[in-house]
Amino acid sequence: MEFAEKCNVIFWNTTQLYHQFDDVDAKPTNPYEKGSIEFSLFNKNWIDAVQWHLEDIIRDPNIDPIEALKLKRRIDKSNQDRTDLVEEIDSYFLELYKGVKPGDNATINTESPAWAIDRLSILALKIYHMQQEVERTDAAQEHIEKCRNKLNVLLEQRVDLSSAISQLITDIEKGNKYMKVYRQMKMYNDPATNPVLYAKN
Repeated sequence: MEFAEKCNVIFWNTTQLYHQFDDVDAKPTNPYEKGSIEFSLFNKNWIDAVQWHLEDIIRDPNIDPIEALKLKRRIDKSNQDRTDLVEEIDSYFLELYKGVKPGDNATINTESPAWAIDRLSILALKIYHMQQEVERTDAAQEHIEKCRNKLNVLLEQRVDLSSAISQLITDIEKGNKYMKVYRQMKMYNDPATNPVLYAKN
């Protein structure tokens, strides 16, 4: 099984598992061996699924402002956890292909494998939720048709993105492309680089 297809299977199964709980506070059991890439992929999609629903909740126009602030802080932490996991997945590829010598004409890609895989995880959630819209019995037919058209585009996008990821990994494996991991260095999360935070010290 190609790596992109492995991602699709894990992301889809994890998305479905989340919706068995349908609870942002649920604590799932990761079915994969700790330290394995599969373990990281499961955690990645679970974080994405929880954050998807936190973003839904915070957009409630009647939400209590204090509760909204708590959710915003939680979303901020989730974004950092998501970034950390992407970098962890990229580190897996760096280690896997550390012995590959890039060719003289090797080029670097606009995004690393893990950031493309991040998009694949989000696509699983988009596809799941668009499918739910298509299957609604309380919505107008026009809405359902619009969502069906969008679902078809998302499914095509998953095929194309999976193919691009597979090609990128193959190119890295063959030395036609090389990769680097640029740590995101989000300054607003760091008390040493966010002036609002360090000005209070």
